[in-house]
Amino acid sequence: MSDVAKPKLADLVAALERFAPPALAADWDNNGLLVGDGSANVGRVLLAIDLTDAVLAEAISFQADLVICYHPPIFTPLRAVRGDRPGPAGRVFHAIRAGIALMAMHTTLDATAGGTNDALADVLGLTATRPLEPYAPPGGQKLVTFVPAASVEEVSDALFAAGAGVIGRYSRCSFRSSGTGTFLGGEGSNPTLGQAGRMEQADEVRLEVVVPAGHAADAVAALRRAHPYEEVAFDLYPLAGIDERVGMGRIGELADPAPLATVVERIKAGLGVEAVWLAAPRSSDETPSLATGIVSRAACCAGSCGRLFERAMASGAQLYLTGELRHHDALAAVEAGMAVVMVRHSVSERLMLSRLADRVRSFAPHLEVRVSTSDADPFAWA
Repeated sequence: MSDVAKPKLADLVAALERFAPPALAADWDNNGLLVGDGSANVGRVLLAIDLTDAVLAEAISFQADLVICYHPPIFTPLRAVRGDRPGPAGRVFHAIRAGIALMAMHTTLDATAGGTNDALADVLGLTATRPLEPYAPPGGQKLVTFVPAASVEEVSDALFAAGAGVIGRYSRCSFRSSGTGTFLGGEGSNPTLGQAGRMEQADEVRLEVVVPAGHAADAVAALRRAHPYEEVAFDLYPLAGIDERVGMGRIGELADPAPLATVVERIKAGLGVEAVWLAAPRSSDETPSLATGIVSRAACCAGSCGRLFERAMASGAQLYLTGELRHHDALAAVEAGMAVVMVRHSVSERLMLSRLADRVRSFAPHLEVRVSTSDADPFAWA
């Protein structure tokens, strides 16, 4: 591929982060571009769950410009980056020497719409899904001001340029309602409309915009610069809420309700595994029963999601699909009448790689994109 056709690394990262916004990352995680020069061209991309020695060797052989890892290749701080060191320190050194950029998409990919947990929900055949744990955005504010009708667009543009008006993946969001403003200019005032010392009325628009956390000062400064009035009236209201479209885990209704045994076979086929761990209410012979009725509502969470099993139970799930779960959590789930299926940590995540590869290709159709053949779950059924 000629350099002319190759996208810049920064542009590709920006496209991926529009799909899985950094704000969705868990506070303990390390997502995004971890190694690389944003101005470099990208022609070949390799995707993997983990950056192992085998995956790095494959990336070098493939002449990859970028490796996108699900689990961050740099998770804890590195005290040194040296070629003679084992583990992440050595792999990062050799990636840099080979000119390979490293990017992590972990909890951002889990939480986003169309990400890992939606892929797992598709294996179950869930419909009308929603997050088990919706994303709670950092508390922003809502700015409300009153603008002469003729100046609404100018003031709005200034607020948008200052970062206001962003809601999820939408920008330039505002609400506008028309009304009448009144004022009486005192001694020394210089009103934009009417005269000082006389009661005036003006056709005004109530303009409301959301201001992300940390942008209030910029938004107010932009408002003062753009607003035509000598004295600008505005209010800032604190916002708190959740985004029901994105977040950890998924719960929904099965499009095709079926007995537990059938759903388990569906999971095995969808994930390409020969066996799963099953914890279910006991039958008369004290073994996990596959005959516990029809499963019509189920929940899932990729990776290690034991902390969400109680949300799944509270939401009425009859089955919870995850990568791994603690022993006592499985006991509690079964005692509450909910079956649990564990498929191993990275098995629950791996099916997202091919979907992510397709999305990377959609951003830059001329890229050579490959899912690693060296990447593998460290455990196997024996």
